[in-house]
Amino acid sequence: MEVLTLRQVADRVGRSVTRVQQALRDGQLLAVRRKGEVLIPAMFLTADNEVVKGLPGTITVLDDSGYSPSEILRWLFTSDDSLPGTPIEALCGDRGREVKRRAQAMAF
Repeated sequence: MEVLTLRQVADRVGRSVTRVQQALRDGQLLAVRRKGEVLIPAMFLTADNEVVKGLPGTITVLDDSGYSPSEILRWLFTSDDSLPGTPIEALCGDRGREVKRRAQAMAF
């Protein structure tokens, strides 16, 4: 999985690092920490350098259901034969409605 630093994400989306940090706190994005550095999966941004449509809502649904950030990340990047592919690939491929439906089903 390709990851980006906070600075790289900020540069790509045209925002300050503090705005990216706020997006993380608000649950609009998720990050992993490697060797003390906060990293965001590159797949969370589109080719147009925007957050993938449907990602914040999917994160919110799973977070509200009690899933931890690491569990949400794992789910987003785990292959699902019925999609096919991973939920993040489906979101990138404009199949957000199906991903959100699955996330909602997991909540119950």
